[in-house]
Amino acid sequence: MDWMEEVCQHKKRKNQILFSKDSTILCELSMLIQGQQRRAMVLWALEQARRVAEELALRYPQEQRPMQAVELSTLWAQGKVKMPQAKQAILQAHAVAKELSDPADIALCHAVGQGCGTVHTVGHALGLPMYELTALVDRYGLEECRVPVEQRAAQYLDRLLYWQQHWQEEEREWAAFLCR
Repeated sequence: MDWMEEVCQHKKRKNQILFSKDSTILCELSMLIQGQQRRAMVLWALEQARRVAEELALRYPQEQRPMQAVELSTLWAQGKVKMPQAKQAILQAHAVAKELSDPADIALCHAVGQGCGTVHTVGHALGLPMYELTALVDRYGLEECRVPVEQRAAQYLDRLLYWQQHWQEEEREWAAFLCR
């Protein structure tokens, strides 16, 4: 089934999230994630979360919580803050969604939270694209979303392939739990 058909079915059911871990457009990414080194996944997810948080900051310049979640999650990955502090920031990024009315921006807040949660477990990694691709459909509409959604899905793959090859070149401190 084409991913657009899946999205249309989710729209008809009035689902808030229009993509799932099994969505055809995410199959290749999902398979690539399964074989990744954990630190490569963290670098990829935090890069994606930062990009989304920057987009939100352009729309809501006074709202700092999504970017704070990225910053604290980055520090957590480096072993400079503990999980409870980062977790609270991640929950605050999700909380921003409850204060917004634009469905695309709501989905972007959740995308940031999912991306940051990848530091805790790789299981959160697909959450970021599920929410961000939903935001693209909400932003562009069903008639105009195909190109932006497919371009973003290709970008996810491209960046993950990059980190797969270059994570060891990234000179940074790592928390001990990410080095096991």
